[in-house]
Amino acid sequence: MSIPSTMRAIALRRFGGIDALEPQSLPVPSPGPHEVLVGIAFAGVGEWDTFEREGGYARLLGTQATFPYVLGSEGAGVVAAVGEQVERFRVGERVYAVGFLNPRGGFYAEYAAVREDLVAPIPGNLPLEQAAALGGVGLTALRGLEDVLGIRPGESVLIFGASGGVGHVAVQLAKRMGARVLAVASGRDGVRLAERLGADAAVDGRSDDVAAAARAFAPDGLDAALLTAGGEAAQQALSALREGARVAFPYGIRPEPTPTRGARIHGYYGDPDRDIIERLNRLVESGPFEVHVAEVFPLDRAADAHEALGRHYLGKLVLRVT
Repeated sequence: MSIPSTMRAIALRRFGGIDALEPQSLPVPSPGPHEVLVGIAFAGVGEWDTFEREGGYARLLGTQATFPYVLGSEGAGVVAAVGEQVERFRVGERVYAVGFLNPRGGFYAEYAAVREDLVAPIPGNLPLEQAAALGGVGLTALRGLEDVLGIRPGESVLIFGASGGVGHVAVQLAKRMGARVLAVASGRDGVRLAERLGADAAVDGRSDDVAAAARAFAPDGLDAALLTAGGEAAQQALSALREGARVAFPYGIRPEPTPTRGARIHGYYGDPDRDIIERLNRLVESGPFEVHVAEVFPLDRAADAHEALGRHYLGKLVLRVT
């Protein structure tokens, strides 16, 4: 595969608002010994990208950013080259990858050099645009459901924020784990999406009585809850938990939930590693699966995608890179 010396990218010369996103021509990174160079076809746009664009993570972690700075923590495409120690991948293979705060540069570009353990074959028959958006939300959902909550077959599970990125993937994963799923979505369109993806029941968190719906769904109390969004409705839903139920939420949602009825509440990070990526792939491959993509934007309209993050949408937003 012929690799050019330069690539198109959306990069920052400084941290700031949407106007800081600029089309630039940058050198194509060379993969290190344990890295894979991915030719990016699509890149996922995460809700956390705006915080990164504004310099939030640099301030939070006390790091010194190097500019030009390429955003994007997930994407999919084909292997363009591999490092000398890489044996798992071959040039031309369809893959998806994650790389949160990747020091080699993000996925808003035609190429990204990513650690081998954070690259995986695309599971099942997922289209490239769906695979590009799977990594961040899929790993966060699975970390919460399996590693934190320890969901078991037959348990009743509340997924709050079920029409968002993490939530709509969590609905499908929880069903594959054998759980009964009550989905709390955003808007009637969100309810329809959650139902289509297999939720046993779905309600609108904006207009329905979530606590009453939860009590009707599990009269003896819900066994567990995954909160992918915060707020008054999320807190009210916790009143339907049974004594000793488990609650998980990914760090970053605001406001964070507070304990109720003796429930055990755990915040967590959706940290990626090879093990959880392989577990996610096995679950996705076990049947039909959808990463719902609300809209695909051309790379040079990354600013429009960032504006769309502040509006109502279902699932994920994606950039078409090549």
